[in-house]
Amino acid sequence: MQEGNRPNLTSAEIACLWTSFMNDSMSNCILAFFLEHADDKEILPVIQSAYDLTVAHLEKMTVIFKEEDIPVPTGFTNEDVNLNAPRLYTDLFMLTYINHMTKVGLLAYGGFISMSARKDIRTYYIEGLEETARLFDISSDIAISKGIFVRAPYIAYPKSKDYIDSKKYLSGFSLFSKKRPLNTIEISHLYMNIQTNLMGSKLALSFAQISPRENIQKWMLRGSEISQKHIQIFSKTLLDNHIQPPISSDACITDSTTSPFSDKLTLFHMSLLSAAGSGNYATAAAASQRSDLILNYERLSLEIAQYAKDGADIVISNGWLEQPPGTLDKEQLIRKKDC
Repeated sequence: MQEGNRPNLTSAEIACLWTSFMNDSMSNCILAFFLEHADDKEILPVIQSAYDLTVAHLEKMTVIFKEEDIPVPTGFTNEDVNLNAPRLYTDLFMLTYINHMTKVGLLAYGGFISMSARKDIRTYYIEGLEETARLFDISSDIAISKGIFVRAPYIAYPKSKDYIDSKKYLSGFSLFSKKRPLNTIEISHLYMNIQTNLMGSKLALSFAQISPRENIQKWMLRGSEISQKHIQIFSKTLLDNHIQPPISSDACITDSTTSPFSDKLTLFHMSLLSAAGSGNYATAAAASQRSDLILNYERLSLEIAQYAKDGADIVISNGWLEQPPGTLDKEQLIRKKDC
């Protein structure tokens, strides 16, 4: 029931809450598994804090759905995680994973705030943004102390201001001269997209390792290969400018083949990362000023889109794709009325 004159949720607010519920329920399963296996006394509290946030968020969103008489999404439950499965990741990978996913969360919460009009919904997402920022800060501090935080490349400080005086600055293709050096904006996006692809590649590889279904194994391995290909393209661009691309340790996945997560969950997770990657590429293309970089981001985005489409086909064929709330099909209602 609506309280007083409080307006109904808008379609955008319902979409934000539904998406948040799906993401938090997935994270809750993964973090619960992490808690069962983490040993590091510095990393364990970070995992616990992240897990507690997902529990609190799911409880708050459930209350909102019930108050609005909207069905609570199923999302992911205890049936999607096997806490008794052997360890799949090292503690350092768990920390890196949380640090990476908080970055995804920061972008998501910023978008959810901007799409929300009702005060209580805006307040919920502003608090979520602050909580996620604190978790990012804490996980970053620990990652730095353990020597696994990968910093963006350093460059020499500029000595003066300058202005672009030729359209050649925007060109990334030339048969007769070298491409202009990358600017800091372009470097930062190349660095970020290498980082996200490193995480995506490792997760896809681990999910292929534990899946009992051959078609899902192949799809996951394909995802890992796509990420590795994109890493090579972005890394070459940095190396051509004498900039060392970011690297990370490969000691993150154990040899366990017992699945702690349902295929439904792992497919959703990779779809989430694919969507985030497409958004990152679009932002990078818009921010970059060299035409070859823009072209790379655009063509690689198409590859991600096709990969995500093939994954969605697998999810639908298994009946795992939960449908977001939508409007009523008026034509179908009319046809039923006439029958």
